[in-house]
Amino acid sequence: MKNADIVFNKINRVLEVSLVIIFALLVIDVLWQVFSRYILNISFSFTEEFARFSLIWLSILGAAYLNAKREHLSMDFIYRKLSSDNKRKISILIEIFIFLFAFLVMVIGGLNLVYITLHLEQISGTLRIPLGYVYAILPFSGLLISWFSIYHISKIYKNQIKD
Repeated sequence: MKNADIVFNKINRVLEVSLVIIFALLVIDVLWQVFSRYILNISFSFTEEFARFSLIWLSILGAAYLNAKREHLSMDFIYRKLSSDNKRKISILIEIFIFLFAFLVMVIGGLNLVYITLHLEQISGTLRIPLGYVYAILPFSGLLISWFSIYHISKIYKNQIKD
């Protein structure tokens, strides 16, 4: 197993554990919200905001994880009809588009968003944390997706990924 494969597997493992932890926190938060509202007759306002931020992190990190596993949403009815050589070329082209989107929109755009929200000192309403920290998951996931795309391109190019 080469160094890139080792790094790839370790990053995937960290992503899996992180996603499980975030999901568990989300479930606990929502259960607490329901319990406190209907049993204790007290409504904690932080639970709704925490659930929203957890869902943002869960979905964006989940997108990076699915990209790593190459299990992202796709319509492959035309792709399946292509020859293996054309499948390989299209797969590389798709990975290039994914890389460009992740890098330009998620990394560069996400860094701009984080910078603006931190610079303007925008703070969440209830939890009172800087929104830049919440949005920081965007460039982070963009970097992961970009790296995964480069990794997949190298594997496709070497015929180590079969579709």
